[in-house]
Amino acid sequence: MADELIDILDKTGKLTGEVKLKSEAHRLGLYHASVHIWFYTKKGEVLLQKRAYNKDTYPDLWDVSVAGHIEAGETPENSAIREIKEEIGLLVSKTNLDFIGIYLSKKTPKPNLYDNEFHHIYLSQLEVPITSLLLQEEEVSDIALIHYNVLKEHLQDSKQSKIYVPHNVTYYNLVLNKIINRLQ
Repeated sequence: MADELIDILDKTGKLTGEVKLKSEAHRLGLYHASVHIWFYTKKGEVLLQKRAYNKDTYPDLWDVSVAGHIEAGETPENSAIREIKEEIGLLVSKTNLDFIGIYLSKKTPKPNLYDNEFHHIYLSQLEVPITSLLLQEEEVSDIALIHYNVLKEHLQDSKQSKIYVPHNVTYYNLVLNKIINRLQ
């Protein structure tokens, strides 16, 4: 997991003109951008990835289908396409990405690591079997499809929710409601 150069943003999400290493942005709590891509099926299943055991944040927890930092100078769409190819080996085009919004997430996953990210969130319909996906072992240890109703139940259960990255409930509701709307 290489330390990449990322653009630094102000508290409103605008570029500051500064570029820093991701590790430095996390150490200093600087605002920066990421992409979150949620894949779903026509049956209402959501693709989740299990984060690799050696990740510096939330190892071995289930998370968004694909996620990553937007590199310095990169567009959110190009970052999403790159991350999808890297993490699950799937080629998608911009027309397969449905942008649903930007969500500011402020977390402190561990001491001296401040993750202040503007998530650029996309939905995409998964049209291939998950057995055809190629996982990037440094990032992803497993993938699974889970029906959105089951995921919602898990997130509301204090025991079950511990196996998921602790995104804000508002964030999860935003994503799941947008998926549900596309299935109707």
